[in-house]
Amino acid sequence: MGPSYGQADKRSRNVWLLDVLKNSNLEPNENLTFSEPSRSGLCVVCKGSKLLCGKTRCPILVKVNYFLKSVPLLQTEDIDGSSPPSVFIGRIGYPNVYAGPLVPPIREDTALYDLPERWFGKSIDDIVAFRSMLVRGKHRVHVQNFQEAGKIIEKTRELALATNSVDVELILKKKPRGHLLLDDEVQPFGPSAPIRELYVGNARWDHHIEKAYTDTDLKATPAVHELYTKGVLVTKIQRAFSVGAFGIEKNRKFVPTRWSITAVDSILSKDLMEKVKTYPEINEYKVYESRYLGNLFEVIMIPSMWSYEAIEAWYPGTVWNPSGRNVVMFGDSEGYEGRTTYAEIGGCYYAARLAVCELLMKERRQATVIVLREAHPGYIMPVGVWQVRENVRNAMRQKPYLFNTLDEVLKFIGSKFQIPLQKWIMRSELLKNALFQKKITDFFAKPPLNA
Repeated sequence: MGPSYGQADKRSRNVWLLDVLKNSNLEPNENLTFSEPSRSGLCVVCKGSKLLCGKTRCPILVKVNYFLKSVPLLQTEDIDGSSPPSVFIGRIGYPNVYAGPLVPPIREDTALYDLPERWFGKSIDDIVAFRSMLVRGKHRVHVQNFQEAGKIIEKTRELALATNSVDVELILKKKPRGHLLLDDEVQPFGPSAPIRELYVGNARWDHHIEKAYTDTDLKATPAVHELYTKGVLVTKIQRAFSVGAFGIEKNRKFVPTRWSITAVDSILSKDLMEKVKTYPEINEYKVYESRYLGNLFEVIMIPSMWSYEAIEAWYPGTVWNPSGRNVVMFGDSEGYEGRTTYAEIGGCYYAARLAVCELLMKERRQATVIVLREAHPGYIMPVGVWQVRENVRNAMRQKPYLFNTLDEVLKFIGSKFQIPLQKWIMRSELLKNALFQKKITDFFAKPPLNA
């Protein structure tokens, strides 16, 4: 392996890095070309949500939907089935948004349909198969005036707090449109139409969520923390958060689903992060790995105080780089004090942060953490930010690769990724800091050997 830190002190770190790169097996990567997300990789930054290209609809998602015409079209306005339970709160037109239930036209236990925590290992085909069956009923509501929005919104909210599948009769004003909603933050679901009537069967609520819902003096953030510590699944907390189930009564409001997903990941990971900072640093270098849905994750943990970075590399032929010629890389990072702005790569940043903080909390240690992701052409359509959280959680469940030095870690990473090692280092703020930034302890005089 490469030289240790003590040996590296004898010569320039730049020279050492060149040796590492020269000795890495880069032959499979020589044909790869790269571009900045601010230019040809605009779609990677946007991910269909910001419409940075100036178009009114994302061309990529339109194209993907065109190839999903095989999704059976529903020929009726009356959907009688069992909701997982599941609801969706839109964001278009905020603060006047569409809200309503997601209901499949089948009566059975459909709880799996809206529990991403149980999806890891399933193929994209499997996920699309059951998610495309969920019909979305839409009803316009003002996010802050939902209490006066009528029976449909009341029943939607009641459904969102249920713990198991609930029988629902959804009567629509017209036949639902036959296409999937695809989003990098939200799980896909099927066609939609405005609601005429909504009938919800007996819904048994999760008693922890019900307690938080009835406590109108408990703020939303402590409510989220409390539910998580009691073992309530993140997905269920996000769902309840989206229908304004938490917080001081006068401040409660509906939250678009994609925002609620990221909000809960951010709230939980920030709380865990502060606790992690109180623990001692890990004493060896670790690398965790996970492969799923055409994504390869390598998670590096460095013995140092808490800091965090997430970097994504999107190959040509992937969902957000479908016709590009270059690999597009970008990422975000934070130091010990955390972030003050929203991460450019979106909800994936906070989902992965939650997963790594969960492990550090369990081990009662802190570290500098770098999450590296290669998205390969097998990732043909967005399935939601859950796959990042569950991919990194899966990595955290694996036995880590252990190393004594950072140069050993980098050689190992270079053997795993198709992208050359120097590209990751150039993109990573934390790797550059670890390689080139001198610490104050570097200037301490070392005691003589016979001391």
